[in-house]
Formats: sequence, structure tokens, C-alpha cells
Amino acid sequence: MLAIKDLSKRFGGLLALRDVSLEAAPGDITAVIGPNGAGKSTLMNVISGFIAPNSGTITVGGEPITGMKPHEVCRKGLARTFQNLQMFTDMSVVEAVVTGRTRHRRASLVANLLMTPRVWREEEEAADQSRALLETMGIGSAYWERRAGDLPYGLQRRVEIARALATEPTYLLLDEPAAGLNDDESTALGETLCKLAERGIGVVLIEHDIELVMKVSRHIHVMDAGTVIASGSPDAVRANPDVVKAYLGEENAS
Repeated sequence: MLAIKDLSKRFGGLLALRDVSLEAAPGDITAVIGPNGAGKSTLMNVISGFIAPNSGTITVGGEPITGMKPHEVCRKGLARTFQNLQMFTDMSVVEAVVTGRTRHRRASLVANLLMTPRVWREEEEAADQSRALLETMGIGSAYWERRAGDLPYGLQRRVEIARALATEPTYLLLDEPAAGLNDDESTALGETLCKLAERGIGVVLIEHDIELVMKVSRHIHVMDAGTVIASGSPDAVRANPDVVKAYLGEENAS
């Protein structure tokens, strides 16, 4: 269980997060929604170690990760994507995903400098695993050797998720993965997220595409002004009057 308890973060006079508590389970898709400025991306940054909280705790499987650096959080099984694409655009698609295998490399610095047979084996294994992940994300072999930055935007989003999966996470933290996608791409993304959850990966989804959220999520937490105002199933959240007032609006609630 990924458990967040009484998490707060202040930037000067702005209280971006106020006593936020929520949980996410392996094999579930847990969504965090809310209007712009609600604190969603700040929450993602705190969980993943890019920002240290002022108070509160974060645990994974009962083990505290509060205040750890991003690479330490990754070693604990949490990988993330970003609201704005963070892509190695000049690498090939396979090479971009291979970078996610870094924490699993075992060869020493000297071995890497000398390019020993062990290093060659690790390189090939990483490439094979990356190709398999690209297949999982619906990116066929015709794209594997292309320059990552030349892919259509929707495919770049998928490459970014494949790179996060290359770390072999227990939890996948996705910040606006459907941003910029058309309806077909968003539907395909939802299907892929459900398949990942079926494999036991916990997905924490920050997303403005309410149709996608309602379709794929098991649990939804709604934030407004830095705090959680409602939590529950999609049906419960949709019917919550506080959520309707703060975010969904009458049309989406009906």
C-alpha cells in the first residue's frame, strides 16, 4: 500500500498542500482530480521526491520514503511521468526506454569503460526488455529505431510511460498522461492502464480527462485548494455535491 498521511507543503505564504491523506493499492488505478491550482502536481512532486514536504509521511508497504531523493524513491518502486513531456529526443525510441533500466545495471564502472562481455549482455538484455515494453504500450517495431523526438505526440507519451515501466515499478505515477491526446488515443491509453493494473502495478493517475478517470479508476480522490474534499468510487464521487460544486459541474455529474 502507498499511504500518504497528513501531508503539507508551503511555498512562502502559499499552503499548496494541507493535511492531505490518501492511499493507493497495488493492482488498482487510483485517480487524483481537481481544478487547476488544487495541488495535484505538487502532491506528485512530493511523493516522487522532487519536493520535500513540510510535514506528514509517505510510506510504501509500511516503509517510510518521506523526504527521499527521486532516485531513492525510484529504488523503492515508484516511477513517474511528467505533465510536460520529458524525453531524450535525440535518442532512438528503444534507447530512450533503455535509460529506465539504469537502476538494474550490475556491471562496474571499470567493466563499462572496458565494455566487457558482461556489459554487452546487459546492454542486449536491456534492449530486449525495452522492446517488450514498447510492444506492451502498443508501439510496434517500425518505430523502435526512429528518433524519439520525431514520433507523434501521442506515441511520445507512450514511450515516456514505457521508460517509467522499465524501472520495474510497484507504483506508476502519471501526471496528465492524456494531455494532448485525441479521443482514440485517450481510449487506448485507458485500456493500457487497465492491463498494467491487471499485472499488479498500482497506478496513481492525475488527470483532467474526467471521462477517462471515471472509466478506469477504482478509487478517486478529489482535491481543491490543497486539500482532499472527497474520496470514493467513481459513482460516489460523481454524486458528491461538494465535488459537483468545486469541479465536475452539473453536466458531468448527471
